Amino acid sequence: MNDNYIFDYINENEFKKLENSLKKYNMLAYKKLHLEYYPSLKEGKFLGKMVSTNQENNTITYELKLPTDVMFEKVHGDVILHYLVYKDKKTILLDKITPDKILSEGHQSELVTYKGVMVSKQNSEKDIFKINLLNMIQK
Repeated sequence: MNDNYIFDYINENEFKKLENSLKKYNMLAYKKLHLEYYPSLKEGKFLGKMVSTNQENNTITYELKLPTDVMFEKVHGDVILHYLVYKDKKTILLDKITPDKILSEGHQSELVTYKGVMVSKQNSEKDIFKINLLNMIQK
């Protein structure tokens, strides 16, 4: 019998939206996720750091940091896959990809970039300020 883990979702529709936005705006993270991380997870090699365990439900929660551009990381934060593992059921429950605000916004409408970094339409002034500040610090 096949001993691989299967994927399930807390909210599949929302997760797929975040994943598609990741594909559009951060191809490196998307490729690593699909070509390296998902196959490893299915084989039972749990990646990332263990955040918590729940003895009642027999679950382990993990956070896996995905590779991304340094400027994106400094402006919007790390790109992280959040998932739960049910070892007894051989199931991996994919929760969300953060930063979910910018990824959700990127799925709803086309985002503009400023100096190569995605800029939120809702917080564009704040994002542009951060980008300019980071560029001044680097010089």
